[in-house]
Amino acid sequence: MTASPDRSSDPSPLPTTRKPVRFLVFAASLRAQSLNGRLAALAAQVFAARGGTVDVALMSDFDCPSYDQDVQDAGTFPSGADEFCRRLEACDGFVIAAPEYNGSMPGLLKNAIDWASRRRPQPFNGRHGFLMSASPSMIGGNRGLWSLRVPLEHLGARVYPDMFSLAQAHDAFDADGGIANPQLNDRFERTIVSFIDLVEAAKHYPCARKAWVEFLGERPNPIIDRVE
Repeated sequence: MTASPDRSSDPSPLPTTRKPVRFLVFAASLRAQSLNGRLAALAAQVFAARGGTVDVALMSDFDCPSYDQDVQDAGTFPSGADEFCRRLEACDGFVIAAPEYNGSMPGLLKNAIDWASRRRPQPFNGRHGFLMSASPSMIGGNRGLWSLRVPLEHLGARVYPDMFSLAQAHDAFDADGGIANPQLNDRFERTIVSFIDLVEAAKHYPCARKAWVEFLGERPNPIIDRVE
């Protein structure tokens, strides 16, 4: 068996005084052996090692019927959609590993977002998000992430500028579930650490919160308080 690359030289020292931050991490795929599931599991390990509290979810936790306003008007909010909103509301930042389906995001993820868009207060608004993808293709599912940014940012999420796409992912993982290429693994960890630093600053330091409100996300609008 090929030995896993040495990752003892971490991209930055482990935090010793990090303030509390909580992250929801999940893959937008139902497949048991999903490449994005493997990437999400690896990300959860890095978040935990770098001082974050991690809530790892399955997409099946958020299973819900196709959005239907008649259902909502009848006073019904699906349990899967309610669970999605509840866990979003409990986190400071969310991490989605999303496969690319036909150049876009998976339909089941878009449906969950559509249901969540009906909740008030809006659970995405003001929350930081980090997007990842893994794909056997040469571009790693990157096109799907660009389409995913649109509804999230429309709902006020502060989507991290850097995204991570793992190309040729079927050959990218080592026997221990890590990213086999040391340089790519280093970039993966550094990006996550930078995201954690940002979420920590935004939660605990008012100046950082103000900077994000000024430049990202839509301001509340009392007249148009819904997504058509």
